[in-house]
Amino acid sequence: MSGLRPPSSGIVARSASTIGYVPKGDTVDPAVPLARALRYTARLRAVPRPHDAVADALRELDLSARSKVPAGELPCGERKRAAIAAELLAAPALFFLDEPTDGLDPARGRELMRTLRGLIDRGVTVVLTTQSPLDAERCDKVAVLATGGHLAFFGTPAGARDYFGADSLEEIFERLAGLADPAEAWSRRFFQFYRTINGVSVPSVPPQRGSAPLVPDTAGPHSAGAPGPVGPLNRDPAGADETPDGGSAADPVADDPAGVADQDGATGEAARDGAARGAPGGVAARVLRPVRQWAVLTMRNTDALLRARPLVAVLAGAPAVVLVVSLLLFPSGAFDPAHPNPAGDVTILFWTVFGAFFIGLGYGLPLICTELGVLRRERFGGLGAGAYVLAKATVLLPVLAVADAVVLLVFRAFGRLPEGRGFGTAFATLLLTSASAFMLGLLISAVVSHLSRAMVGAAAVSFPQVLFAGAILPVSAMVLAGRWISYLMPDRWGFDALGGGMDVSPLWASGRSPLGRPLLASYGTSFDHAVGGDWLILAGFTCVFLAATITAVAARTRVVTTRRGGAR
Repeated sequence: MSGLRPPSSGIVARSASTIGYVPKGDTVDPAVPLARALRYTARLRAVPRPHDAVADALRELDLSARSKVPAGELPCGERKRAAIAAELLAAPALFFLDEPTDGLDPARGRELMRTLRGLIDRGVTVVLTTQSPLDAERCDKVAVLATGGHLAFFGTPAGARDYFGADSLEEIFERLAGLADPAEAWSRRFFQFYRTINGVSVPSVPPQRGSAPLVPDTAGPHSAGAPGPVGPLNRDPAGADETPDGGSAADPVADDPAGVADQDGATGEAARDGAARGAPGGVAARVLRPVRQWAVLTMRNTDALLRARPLVAVLAGAPAVVLVVSLLLFPSGAFDPAHPNPAGDVTILFWTVFGAFFIGLGYGLPLICTELGVLRRERFGGLGAGAYVLAKATVLLPVLAVADAVVLLVFRAFGRLPEGRGFGTAFATLLLTSASAFMLGLLISAVVSHLSRAMVGAAAVSFPQVLFAGAILPVSAMVLAGRWISYLMPDRWGFDALGGGMDVSPLWASGRSPLGRPLLASYGTSFDHAVGGDWLILAGFTCVFLAATITAVAARTRVVTTRRGGAR
């Protein structure tokens, strides 16, 4: 009904007005003060006068006194209300909530349900899922779904108790588990007991000859209420393709401004886009919408980065680990022409490149999987996947460049890299290597649900970088399958580019070390080709991982829109 999934069959007609959605989990940025976080949300959705809209939402949800507190520091009940406040900014007429009282004690749950009842009194339609009978009792209508999604009942809570022969809604769970095949059995019974077409009850037995009026079931104990207007769907099923005067029926997609999702997820025109089309500059607004979203998200990500201490610790800790390990393992005086040490040079080159890969991967891993609730809510509100991912890259890539520069400067200051040559080439190589790893980390973060799983994924992609980079075992010494795998490793191209930029071939070929020429021969032409070619390959990895991340975010948070033909 909300559009999170396309209908498996049939059609779904819903209001043409704005729709709100509150998924499970935290849906407001935890590091930013609540009022600021809501203002960012308002700007993302182009809410007029965002400051006034935020103030009104906080006042309505009784959160004005907590406006300067970061959302992550609020109690659970207040975080739920903050999530509702974020959706109220766009003044939705239809509101979907996924188990809003989950994790709340009964008192907090009752308070939240009173808040939702206040929205209903204002004319907002609220649809929620719950496993709590207390929540169901406070609803006007309940739909009881058995295992497998079978509809076992739809009507009032009192009608549900009568239908199942239960004294309370808690006993309904026992009824559903009491038959040999409870899900399908209750579904078949309900289908025979109560069937409607557009809210009109249909006899469960074949009708007798002659016309018999069909009376709306609006007052019975199992009634789902009076039928409401449904526009072009309110047609005679027997003559669905003809109008009452015998002409052809109008296209429901063309006539229905709300949009009707068909079996393939194709839909009508969006009301929210219709306003833009009718207003001056509507086309320009749609074209500039991703740019506006990117700009707002970039500001919000920067704000969150400066306030999120755990993330700052990760950003500072990754290069610190690389530096500490290098200072503990490698002696100074590397790449000395008078006393060359080819074996040590290879190890330093590889660790420098792998360190850049490790830093980039660490920067990308926590960015998406730790805020899936926020992402789902914003995607439901119209956020583009490309704008979301590019905003992450815009904020973190400059930080990544600073980290790479610091690593190079410390390496050079302590004699782990040669002095006086190749700094610009080495910096470009490390930046491209770490940028590709950063995008790979974002991709892993986009396809997992928890940071712990992202760490497992990081280990899985890091291990091949060590084996197939061509440092431990030169590419020329690998079997054919290993050579082909090495082409897919960013570290392989970073290692070749860094070695070529540091002019290790002339250094090893000088003959001042007995290991130089044999080692150079084992690496073949790894350090002889143009560094620019290695950079292009690393840039290609970055672009491929970026495109894959955007695709993964879009697929994972896909929303069936009220727009012809697709999802966003």
